[in-house]
Amino acid sequence: MLVPNSASASFDYAYTSGLDKSTTRATGQTSDAAEAHNARGIGYSENGDQDRAIAAYSKAIELQPNFAEAYFNRGRAYGETDQVDRAIADYTKVVQLEPDFAEGYYRRGRAYGYKGDYDLAVADFTQVIQLESDNVDAYYSRGLTYWVKGEIDRAITDYTKVIQLKPDFAEGYYHRRIAYNKKDDIDRAIKDFTQVIQLNPDYAVAYHDRGVAYNKKDDVDRAIEDFNKAINLNPDYDDAYHNRGAAYGKKGDIDRAIEDFNKTINLNPDAIAYNNRGTVYYNKGDYDRAIKDFTQAIQLNPDDTIAYHNRGAAYGKKGDIDRAIEDFNKTINLNPDYAIAYHNRGMVWLRLGEQEKARADLTTARNMGVKLPADIAAMLR
Repeated sequence: MLVPNSASASFDYAYTSGLDKSTTRATGQTSDAAEAHNARGIGYSENGDQDRAIAAYSKAIELQPNFAEAYFNRGRAYGETDQVDRAIADYTKVVQLEPDFAEGYYRRGRAYGYKGDYDLAVADFTQVIQLESDNVDAYYSRGLTYWVKGEIDRAITDYTKVIQLKPDFAEGYYHRRIAYNKKDDIDRAIKDFTQVIQLNPDYAVAYHDRGVAYNKKDDVDRAIEDFNKAINLNPDYDDAYHNRGAAYGKKGDIDRAIEDFNKTINLNPDAIAYNNRGTVYYNKGDYDRAIKDFTQAIQLNPDDTIAYHNRGAAYGKKGDIDRAIEDFNKTINLNPDYAIAYHNRGMVWLRLGEQEKARADLTTARNMGVKLPADIAAMLR
């Protein structure tokens, strides 16, 4: 009997499979010695000493070259020490010796996924499903792999099967919600998040992500309610403060928005937080503070096109035309498809009386889908 060593498992489930003893056992003292080294390796693994475990499994394999259990256990030890190629080689030997051992394919599939060999991972998870049609782990892992490959519909199908097989598996609902959200199926995403919350009422991430979904639907009050719950469960949840700040900004509650962005920046001072707080200051008419925040965002991320654009707009509001044009130029250099930057630069050119430059930029903006004011559109005719 091949019994996976569960002591140092990286995954949630273990499986057993009957083995053909003729392929896995020698006879007499050689077999006993190999079994002893394998058992010793399991003991080392239980104590976290994977190097000694690998040496013991290797000795077992040296004594008994077709010892599938030792290959399997050594593969797991290699996996624990990030020796992924060696783990794959051992799992391959396992399934050669025991073609019906589902977990051999499963572990190899996980290793392939870790390496980024997603097609090979999918093939192994599919083999597990053919051997064990109710294997929750295989459907779940294949769904995750399809997601990474961008095959969203296939991911949803696998997550749905996971939920059918294990209705109380919160992660199945959670990841299906992410897939629905990718497809802009917000109502189904919210339904799945609600199911996750029912299964795990203290799961702050689920409240946060449902809040994001509500915000996408412009159901701002429900969004804020969910962000509040996420923060109550995790007072240092920077994303929850950030997205609640965005929701307050959408409601026009500028002071609360700024307060939340301040908290976000205290917890995680990244470019996005500075940019969004700067936007709130801009909308409040506090252009100096807005410029300061946009500048900080650019220092943290020198390729932040949004921050350059927004700072240019703030400079324009202050009448600092040269700096506004400089920032719009930078925006367009970084992202030639940034339509509103052409529009805003064109409007600045108009203020300077640069009619041809203004016409060129505004025409580009219009052709890229920006709806121009009637008087500006008439000027381009």
